[in-house]
Amino acid sequence: MSSTLPVVGNGGPLGLGIDRRAYERGLGCVHCGLCLPACPTYTQTGHEGESPRGRIQLMLGLAERKIEPTPSVRAHLDLCLDCRGCETACPSGVVYHELLEDTRGRLAATERKSGPDRLMRRLFFHVLVHPTRLKVALLPARLLQKLGVYGLFRRSGLTRLLPPRLRKMEQMLPPTGRLWPARLPPQVMAAGKATRTVGFFPGCIGSVLSDDVNRMAVELLAAAGANVVIPPTQTCCGAIHHHNGAHRPAADMARHNIDAFPAVDAIATTVAGCGAMLREYDFLLRDDARYAARSRDFVRKTRDITEVLLDLGLESRLKHPVNETVTYHDACHLAHAQKVTAAPRKLLAAIPGLLLVPLPESDMCCGAAGTYNLQHPEMATQLADRKLRNIASTSAPVLAAGNVGCSMHIASEARTRNQPLRVVHPVELLHRSVFGPC
Repeated sequence: MSSTLPVVGNGGPLGLGIDRRAYERGLGCVHCGLCLPACPTYTQTGHEGESPRGRIQLMLGLAERKIEPTPSVRAHLDLCLDCRGCETACPSGVVYHELLEDTRGRLAATERKSGPDRLMRRLFFHVLVHPTRLKVALLPARLLQKLGVYGLFRRSGLTRLLPPRLRKMEQMLPPTGRLWPARLPPQVMAAGKATRTVGFFPGCIGSVLSDDVNRMAVELLAAAGANVVIPPTQTCCGAIHHHNGAHRPAADMARHNIDAFPAVDAIATTVAGCGAMLREYDFLLRDDARYAARSRDFVRKTRDITEVLLDLGLESRLKHPVNETVTYHDACHLAHAQKVTAAPRKLLAAIPGLLLVPLPESDMCCGAAGTYNLQHPEMATQLADRKLRNIASTSAPVLAAGNVGCSMHIASEARTRNQPLRVVHPVELLHRSVFGPC
């Protein structure tokens, strides 16, 4: 990130060394309040310090050295989901997340973490972002699932003895899954004449916990006429590091992924959180003379899987009826960060037999927000409850969501409430329509 820059007027450094460009993002806020109804935490607490404009004032105060990074200030900023719903609502075009990410990075460098916080941070940085390590960590639970005794473990109540963050993590584990998910092949050829070459980014968590979705996505791309390239040297997108203030490792991951992908027409991913991060590489590497131009080209090519499938004309291949009533949840990092809302709906609506019903507050955060639900399980649970009430109001038994974190969070919270709900990725429904029931 950039070095310390001076404040206009006093010639001194910005507090915490906050980047001048990020600081100026916050100056665009006119305090109109139109962001307030779009902010999940503000709508839950009604606290101005937990609204976008309130947090902007806190961050500007830190930058101008008018306030200190007290525990209270840090708590208000930490509770933000970084869902970017405020950016969609903002009439002034304030890019809130850039100021937030920069401030969090500076605060992280000065913060002394507690024991539980250090443990979670190590888990995030050294397990979740490494697919092989994540598979090893999940293997005991997967074995118990295969033996049919994991349900007994859950019903025994022993999970209540876990600390809240680990209890939430255990709760989110899908009830079924492969013992050891296989990696995708490095290349899959188009089913017929290839019209395009598409790079595919499976994601680190996605490749382990939604490997079936990734396989189906690649099969759909090939069926739609794309040669698919899955570089084996690609790594984590960097989102978990970036959103937790570790910007330098995130930038290193960005460089690695740019180097890993060959010349392709598009880069597709099924994980909204990964897609949003991949589309931030030009911001992350804007001061890197070697990678700045390459990062802009990479971002230009990065698309959500539904955008790429729509461009490839998948609609004409949706032949098999899928007689389901489905409602659709907008993942924050798809709707607000990537501005993708029409493509998934257009594809789902084109499936024969499928009834797509609107979801109230479809673009309000469900509380997953990357690792947020592990760091702030209480607020995450409140937001999940709100989301589930809205889902129930549609009477749809199936929810489609384009992000593995949203899907796991919503599905696990539905299970704890005994609310009947099947959560799928749009790719799963599209795959059934193209290839028929598996």
